[in-house]
Amino acid sequence: MNNWPAQHSSPYVNSLALPLQQYKVVRAIRMAGDLSRTDLARKLGYSRALISGVVKNLIARGILVEGEEAASTGGRRAKNLVFNDSFAYVFGIDIGATSVDLALANFRGEFLLRDARPLDVRDGPEAVLTEIAGIAQAMIDELGIPNDKVLSLGIGVPGPVDFARGVLIMPPIMPGWGEYPIRQKMRGIFPAATVMVDNDVNVMAMGELRGGAGKGVENFIFVKVGTGIGAGIVARGSIYRGSDGCAGDIGHIQADRNGPVCHCGNVGCLEAMASGSAISRLAMEVARDGRSPIMARYLEQGVERLTARHVGMAAHEGDRVAMAIIKESGSLIGSVLAGVVNFFNPSLILIGGGVAHIGTQFLANIRRSVLSRSLPLSTQNLRIDYSSMGDDAGVTGAVALALEHIFIAAE
Repeated sequence: MNNWPAQHSSPYVNSLALPLQQYKVVRAIRMAGDLSRTDLARKLGYSRALISGVVKNLIARGILVEGEEAASTGGRRAKNLVFNDSFAYVFGIDIGATSVDLALANFRGEFLLRDARPLDVRDGPEAVLTEIAGIAQAMIDELGIPNDKVLSLGIGVPGPVDFARGVLIMPPIMPGWGEYPIRQKMRGIFPAATVMVDNDVNVMAMGELRGGAGKGVENFIFVKVGTGIGAGIVARGSIYRGSDGCAGDIGHIQADRNGPVCHCGNVGCLEAMASGSAISRLAMEVARDGRSPIMARYLEQGVERLTARHVGMAAHEGDRVAMAIIKESGSLIGSVLAGVVNFFNPSLILIGGGVAHIGTQFLANIRRSVLSRSLPLSTQNLRIDYSSMGDDAGVTGAVALALEHIFIAAE
């Protein structure tokens, strides 16, 4: 009998498998923080006798320990239950197009070591993962942690992922990575570990859910605006991936039927018109034809290719053309998000990624476009803001992904 929650796709049970009642207690503490037995019984709807037995077993396994006394409710003070930080160790690995960020964390999710460095995914999966495995090995060696105490790895990648299988599917910026067996490769180094692979935007959304502005928010959207555009969807407090793992691909919603051809083959996709790549293309055009003297100056000073960052710099210098590019990009993103808001009705939208901070007009125009095109009822409690975590969202989410699946091994 399968005793795991339905949101986990095709799991098989590993040696750390927990009965459902124990798993629910672990997940409740992971989501809410340290809780007393009374708190757990109330939250899960368990009797006091049942919760006492479940907790006793978790303490016996070394998963939980008793911590500080909870706040008094008038009687004898109960002790909060906390995770045993040395029960297991996990890695969060955030792979970007040109860099990698690793964090080694204990079972409580506290970072013990972190390493960020340049790494090009175009070098291929074998070379990239071999280097990542070497970095990870050096990190646990530094702390004297044996390999078999590393029980889970969460990996975020910049491409579409079949979450159930943990493989990339035709990733546009990751040649050679399609269908590559990432799990098997990493288990060669950490044989006791569950290895979970997810799209980088979902991982960033999870980072905000666990430790950022999304903490405690049931329904929100994290939008990454970088080389491409994608969204991580949090529904009822969990990442929503859809039936095939590709939910949130808003970059390929049509923003203009007369727009340019996207790399996906369709016309007028949001990504083709408002992403970092699109902004870079527009910047080069206006610099070369003389419409933006400031950006033309950047090229004359030796800049090989203008990026969204240069557009932001030019706007800060008062370049009206740069300001117009930022305004149009924000407006297009907002118009697509308005449709998402009408459909999903989130209470929060967070904007992150490398393009997010190119100018004050960017967020302002996203907000304006969303509010003008959405139904009033769907926006009356909606907050739209920048990500609170910046570059930390990805690696924080990768650690959370690892911890969430530590008792579930994926095939």
